[in-house]
Amino acid sequence: MDKIKSLEDLKKVREAALKKRDAKKLSGQKEIIVGMGTVGIASGARETLKAILAFIEVKELDDIVVRQTGNIGMDSFEPIVQVVIGDSAPVSYGKVTPEIARQIMQEHVIDGNSLEQYRIQS
Repeated sequence: MDKIKSLEDLKKVREAALKKRDAKKLSGQKEIIVGMGTVGIASGARETLKAILAFIEVKELDDIVVRQTGNIGMDSFEPIVQVVIGDSAPVSYGKVTPEIARQIMQEHVIDGNSLEQYRIQS
């Protein structure tokens, strides 16, 4: 990255960053959030996240944003994965193994059918 030598350079960097952020928002009509707090990681959240990312790569999906967050606050359900599609309310899934993650990706994210058997009722 080039050094910022003037206010104009700083403005250009800011504009580029804002465009990148906005592009993610526009392309991210589907969002997957994986709880990566210490309890989540100890429960296997890394493997769950890897399975989600591999699914996206294999299926060549480009309209999904995957984010990591800290502790979601429901330790007994870790690893937790939340799915947000469009403006709908988030759907939280608990005890998500890599196999369940692939199932969630196919059936909920791609096909639009939530999986009640893994859903955390709020």
